Amino acid sequence: FDQRMTPTVSLLMLLLLLGLSQAHPLQDEGNEEEVTDDVDISTRILTSNNATDEILLEGDLLAPRTRNAMRCWSQSCQWRKGSNGLVTIPFTVSSEFTSWERQKIQYAMNVYHSKTCLRFVPRQSEYDYISIENRAGCFSALGREGGRQVLSLNKQGCLYHGIIQHEINHALGFQHEQTRSDRDYYVRINWENINPQMAYNFYKQSTNNLNTPYDYSSIMHYGRTAFSIQYGRDSITPIPDANVQIGQRRGMSYWDIMRINLLYGC
Repeated sequence: FDQRMTPTVSLLMLLLLLGLSQAHPLQDEGNEEEVTDDVDISTRILTSNNATDEILLEGDLLAPRTRNAMRCWSQSCQWRKGSNGLVTIPFTVSSEFTSWERQKIQYAMNVYHSKTCLRFVPRQSEYDYISIENRAGCFSALGREGGRQVLSLNKQGCLYHGIIQHEINHALGFQHEQTRSDRDYYVRINWENINPQMAYNFYKQSTNNLNTPYDYSSIMHYGRTAFSIQYGRDSITPIPDANVQIGQRRGMSYWDIMRINLLYGC
């Protein structure tokens, strides 16, 4: 018996290995150690943000100072595309982050590099840039503000793959899925389960939905108990199927990536 594999067998083995390597969900998932528990993304973010003294909208959006950031669907709020067709976004990372933590941030950014025309590049001397800092909480401004723009990823509670991408998406101009203009067709907001002082976090926004469907699996969708007055009470219920999962933090969904490509003309 000839021990050497024939070209046909070699091809079959190659195809089998290729198939196994591609056998993963379309969603970009972070490290397995990050997704073994069932804590949703909003619980992670809001718990971390309890320590901050920043004025935040919807839990993790820096309140506008010089403009109404909640209507950020104009070119002035987008990062600019170069003549090479790439959208270059300069950034800095605080020296407070360890080498391993920097790698986690870079890993989350690399997904944008592989699936969109966005490129995060270390800042040289550019005026507009994102400053990734270890502040008290996970939060970002909405869209490009101009100048130095803080994106906070607290070392103790925010360095999860999906949370990093969630805050980056805010910096790109994307709002929370459950506040989009047509959300009432897809989720029910249980106002009776929400602290009245927190109700403003669920107000619908005038959003550009880019002709894309409502996405329960979006990395921008908060979990069902966000801002709930009591543990176990749902503030958000998917309709018509209340059992649909919302608030995942594994990474961007298919439509998250598609929207980036649509908004930035990739």
